[in-house]
Amino acid sequence: MTLPFGSLKRLASLTVWLRSPKLLQRGSIIAALVVLGLSSYAPSATAKKATQPDEFPPNPLELKLADPLLPTATSDRPLTDQEQQTLRTALDELNAQATAQFRSGQLESAFEIWYRELRLRRALGLLEEVAALNRVGSIAWEENRTTDVRQISERLQAIQQQAQSSNNLELLRSLGQAYQQLRAKDLAVTVHEQTLAIVRQQQDLAAEASTLDTIGQLHVNWFSYNNAATTYQQLLTLVRNRGTLPGATPSRTLTETSLLQQLAYIYEQGKQPEPAIVVQQELINLYQAQDATQVPRLKLAIAANYQALGQLNQAIENYQATYLLAQSLQQFAHASEALKRLGELYQAQNELDKALHIYGFLVDVEAQSYNVYGRMNAYDKLGQIHTARKEYAQAVAAFQQGLTLAQQLNHQQDYFTKQIELANQPQPESQTNP
Repeated sequence: MTLPFGSLKRLASLTVWLRSPKLLQRGSIIAALVVLGLSSYAPSATAKKATQPDEFPPNPLELKLADPLLPTATSDRPLTDQEQQTLRTALDELNAQATAQFRSGQLESAFEIWYRELRLRRALGLLEEVAALNRVGSIAWEENRTTDVRQISERLQAIQQQAQSSNNLELLRSLGQAYQQLRAKDLAVTVHEQTLAIVRQQQDLAAEASTLDTIGQLHVNWFSYNNAATTYQQLLTLVRNRGTLPGATPSRTLTETSLLQQLAYIYEQGKQPEPAIVVQQELINLYQAQDATQVPRLKLAIAANYQALGQLNQAIENYQATYLLAQSLQQFAHASEALKRLGELYQAQNELDKALHIYGFLVDVEAQSYNVYGRMNAYDKLGQIHTARKEYAQAVAAFQQGLTLAQQLNHQQDYFTKQIELANQPQPESQTNP
């Protein structure tokens, strides 16, 4: 190895110093080598690190590559209209080539072409670039290409930084849609909230309502029910003050009724029975003047929520009201459900007389709706309660009725036959009723 001139001088100085008896006595040759820096000829830590592959390769969307599709000498001026149209046509052709590769299963080739297209789209402005990132990002997500999703998301975030000071609503909305395609919920919400602040400042009520609806739906789709409830409560206040407003899509309108329905769903899904009851009662108040057929379903839900809260008297009251109203409206499915839940509640409270009474009504309701399976189950409930009360003759009669229906359905015959046999077995005298 040939040393440079400066290193030769240092080596000569070292030689003279090493001949010093004082230094030799101390045995400090290695220390001297370190002091004079000869160790610098060993490969440095920086050099070693440079030879190792990067944990994340450069984002291909940020590569500065010359491309024959770009006009020359355009760095200091925008493209002319003709140049933009020529470039747009060429990029559409690149997209078509990438799509053909994708459909033939050549994913790597397809994304290589798409990355070239996306880099060049930047020359046509941020709106066109974001639309293209949205299109390709959606494909990347569907194909579970996590690296591509990350790289596209990074570019969208860079664009978002540029858009923060511009108040460009069209660009912000486009960014929000692109984040939604990438399932980047938090980033999407952040952009839509920025949009919300702008439209509120502009006092654009229609845009405010549709933006709130978009944010609310994002929270619902990601099971963030507390945030969803807060958003839709704001929207409900807005609609109550201003009347019907457009929602997030052209076909969606926001009314007090539709928003209460949404909130009821959110509170039910979020396991929040108390606010759910409040909203469901508000809906009942609206429906009683508009469409009473919707009321039994809501009363049934209110009863269940009271039961979840342990407020059993209110639950019983609402189950009974549901049955009576549903029966009058010939909504036999709701009437049946109310009786089943009420019977189970009485059983759980060991109020068996009341449970027997309720299941007797249930048999009649199921007969009215020609629900053979429901009648069979109601007779089973009656048989079980009579057995628990050691009323074996009544239990046999109920199970026999259930068996007859089971035979019609060709279902559970063995079960009912077994229950009849058990009830007919001789019982110890101490267990029989007088």
